Amino acid sequence: MSKSTHSWWAHTPKNARRTAIGATAIGVTLALACAFVWVSPSNPSSPIRQLTAQVGPTAKESKLSGEAADLQASNDALRAQLAEKDKQLTDAWHTKAQAEAAAKKLKASKAAASARADAAEAREAAGSPSTSTVAQAPAASTNTGKSSTQAAKPITAPSLASLINPKNKLFGMYTAQAPFSFATYDDTAAKIGKTPNVVGYFGGWDQSFRADAVEKAWARGAMPVLTWESRPIEAGNDRVVEPGYELPTILSGKFDKYITKYAKAIVKTGLPLGLRFDHEMNGIWYPWSETDSSGKSLNGNSKGDYVKVWRYVHDIFEKEGANKYVSWIWSPNIVNNLPKLHMGEQFLADLYPGDRYVDQVGLSGYLRPVYKADNDFSFNYTFGPSLTLLRSIAKKPIFLAEIGASEVGGHKATWITSLFDALEKPENSDIVGFSWFNLAITSYTGGELATNDWRIDSRANTLAAFKAGISKKGNGFKLATPK
Repeated sequence: MSKSTHSWWAHTPKNARRTAIGATAIGVTLALACAFVWVSPSNPSSPIRQLTAQVGPTAKESKLSGEAADLQASNDALRAQLAEKDKQLTDAWHTKAQAEAAAKKLKASKAAASARADAAEAREAAGSPSTSTVAQAPAASTNTGKSSTQAAKPITAPSLASLINPKNKLFGMYTAQAPFSFATYDDTAAKIGKTPNVVGYFGGWDQSFRADAVEKAWARGAMPVLTWESRPIEAGNDRVVEPGYELPTILSGKFDKYITKYAKAIVKTGLPLGLRFDHEMNGIWYPWSETDSSGKSLNGNSKGDYVKVWRYVHDIFEKEGANKYVSWIWSPNIVNNLPKLHMGEQFLADLYPGDRYVDQVGLSGYLRPVYKADNDFSFNYTFGPSLTLLRSIAKKPIFLAEIGASEVGGHKATWITSLFDALEKPENSDIVGFSWFNLAITSYTGGELATNDWRIDSRANTLAAFKAGISKKGNGFKLATPK
């Protein structure tokens, strides 16, 4: 019997060895798995877990954590403080706004009282005042914790007749914003030492009648004189051609509703005003002029159209009853520097609407460069030839509706002195006053762009000459002193 060479679990020696190796591998694997589970951090009994629990956060980590908590608490406190400050500032703003509103109302009330006093004094200076109430001023109110208003005070004005032929001479000014704001107007008046009794301003045919302008003027005793231009108010003086505003277009009836509405608004306001309609028509720089320097049609207009339009608009006003409140001021430009065809008496006479349609004859005239060699910088040189023509055409009161003098050349003070001296002369007794263009304007003069400072206070000697002239006793002006 031979000896067996294989184990009981394997039939051959080779298989026995393989089986032993596999068993050994399985044992090692199980041992490793047990060891991994034992040391895993997720095992509560793990020595690694226990070691980590024993070590804990470092001192630096603990310090940083505490500082973060402190910063968060500080941030929360600052947010609370800012919220409280914001509430305090909001409350303070509302308190300030209420105080400013109360102060504004008080100032308005004082201004209204002062204006009424000025109005009374100015009406006395202008002539016999009308005793009838012609409009109501806005009521002033005082905040007493209860809703209340004061009775409205009436705005009164002199009669229209006394404005056309005033007892005392008229002195007016054009400023940047008057009669909507009298800041510059009052500042210049304070420097002169006399309060004007006329305020001039401009309006276009794209604007409705501004009753507030007339009311604000009369609230302080100043006669409003509106230069009413048949073109848009923003049109530049270099725009001679204005499509849609030709004189024949006006005569076609296109603007009838507008003119009628304007007239009715004047009647509703019930206060007198001067209306200088389409002024300086004898020049060549406005779209209502009939011809250019060579006699050709300007802006589609023909000879005779200007008078027709003036009468046309006047008749609509008459129909609506507005002429009871309007002094119609026909105001050409001085003839000195006009084109030769525009300088003659007949040319000007052909533009005159007629005595029935005109209440005062106006005149625009400036001392402005470029100066001719024979200019002696006097009133007579500037206005003399034009006044002669006007007096030959119409026997109406003359109002120098827009005048001024440039500082260029240094002759302004001399010219102003000459102006006041001339107004005292008997031959100029038909001149009822003037309105000064109190602005500095940049425009083309003699083909070059230049700035002319027309302001009364442009230089110290200019202001001094004006103050001396307007304050001279017996000069025909009776003006209030600014308060």
